[in-house]
Amino acid sequence: MNIREKFSVGLLSLGFILALLPLSGNRSFNVKPHRLLSEVLDEKTYFTVDQVARFVISEDSTVQVIDLRSPEEFRSMNIPGSVNIRYDELLDNDPGSFLNNENIKYIFYSNGDFDSNYALVIATGLNYNNIYVMKGGLNEWFNTVMNSSFKGERISARENALFETRTRARKMFNEINSLPDSLKLKFIESKRVAAKKLDGGCE
Repeated sequence: MNIREKFSVGLLSLGFILALLPLSGNRSFNVKPHRLLSEVLDEKTYFTVDQVARFVISEDSTVQVIDLRSPEEFRSMNIPGSVNIRYDELLDNDPGSFLNNENIKYIFYSNGDFDSNYALVIATGLNYNNIYVMKGGLNEWFNTVMNSSFKGERISARENALFETRTRARKMFNEINSLPDSLKLKFIESKRVAAKKLDGGCE
């Protein structure tokens, strides 16, 4: 059994458990287990880091990247344009205030895959749509985007476009994360305000 298959079995088990147990407060899963599992295991619910990098550099307004890590980790480094909504916050509170705009694709990421995949199960089980996961999380972002380099004498048009996307995303990542703490805090606060408006409302 390969890693993907093991992860799928684990996610299937988790899905069944979560589908049968109520969440905190008045929330409980209202999606049938078979539908929940088919949705969260569908490859279409995952974006690669290269796809996310394209969203980032184009500042795509139909995409909101959500960092599920702690505020400290988020302040230390984050993907440009992302907002910080802790994984525990997703568990403890109704995510409807930030996941209810049907015109937005919400993409979860963490350091690896586990928290973001669990968050996907929870959000999908609560019947929120347009929820996705960035495969591999920040670990894969660093492996693919931040450590991207070109080797060789010739490059195809496709490889060149991919390399340019990674280079621009890396530059944006470095610029945002190299800001002085005072400016970074202001930038993060502006993103927090933006996160409150994800449902299309006003302050």
